Amino acid sequence: MLIRNNSEIKENQVTDYQDYQKRREFIKTAAGLGLAALSGSLIQPASAKILKSPYSTSEKLTDYEDITSYNNFYEFGTSKSDPKRYAKAMKTSPWTVSVEGHCEKPGKYNLEDLLKPLTVEERIYRFRCVEGWSMVIPWLGVPLADVIKRMKPTSRAKFVYFETLADPKQMRAIKHQILDWPYVEGLRMDEALHPLTILATGLYGKDLLNQNGAPLRLVVPWKYGFKSIKSIVKIRFVESQPMNTWRKSSQDEYGFYANVNPDVPHPRWSQRRERVIGSGFFSRKKKTRLFNGYEDQVASLYSGMDLGKNF
Repeated sequence: MLIRNNSEIKENQVTDYQDYQKRREFIKTAAGLGLAALSGSLIQPASAKILKSPYSTSEKLTDYEDITSYNNFYEFGTSKSDPKRYAKAMKTSPWTVSVEGHCEKPGKYNLEDLLKPLTVEERIYRFRCVEGWSMVIPWLGVPLADVIKRMKPTSRAKFVYFETLADPKQMRAIKHQILDWPYVEGLRMDEALHPLTILATGLYGKDLLNQNGAPLRLVVPWKYGFKSIKSIVKIRFVESQPMNTWRKSSQDEYGFYANVNPDVPHPRWSQRRERVIGSGFFSRKKKTRLFNGYEDQVASLYSGMDLGKNF
């Protein structure tokens, strides 16, 4: 069992996003004073605490260096090392997110306004990539459901559409038609509202680095990693299922749902086993678990569906 019930969260464990933002400003000031080396341990002011979420696995964490140096972010190149090398060119502050579509509160929101006064949580999630590797990452973020509820979607909103920044001046690979830019993703509304789904703003107690999707990315732990869209600039509430980027690129290889399923092979490789990053190339692979180990929590979302056809 990977998670506990909401009733186990104590009120004194909770802080709002405004308090969390104060530590970002403190870190910026510290860096200006030559104290940048200390910033990684300054999670928040002494008077505030980030909630240690019950929605966490107890598995061994992947090293910070591995998490931040082995990435897919095709806007910066197709090599796993390209994002770390080139993503520093992306400016992430200030950052705005456009909220559009079937909701009562559309508009262009500064990141701080979009997320405040929501609760910041640390959630340790297994992160599984379609290429056969996985990580265990301690994310910092807010429940996506809380953001959605504040935007008050109407009854016509059946899906949530997300879009990544696509700026060729900042993202060197945009000029190459590797994919159809901008990168887009989507979730069914019940998936978006599920308590496991978060908007991440950091990991390992630090703000997200650019290569990991700064300053705001989606994390959906029971799906393959390409569903967890990075550097979000647009959220739209729509009636119809969005055509997500990888499905548009190759519908035979990538589906809309992208639920982790060892019984559904990729056309070019099996999905039955995975290698944990950092364990060594010659280490024994682990068995891939249905829904990435979150079956007890999310299987009901797909009751009656053929998970082989709806992959």
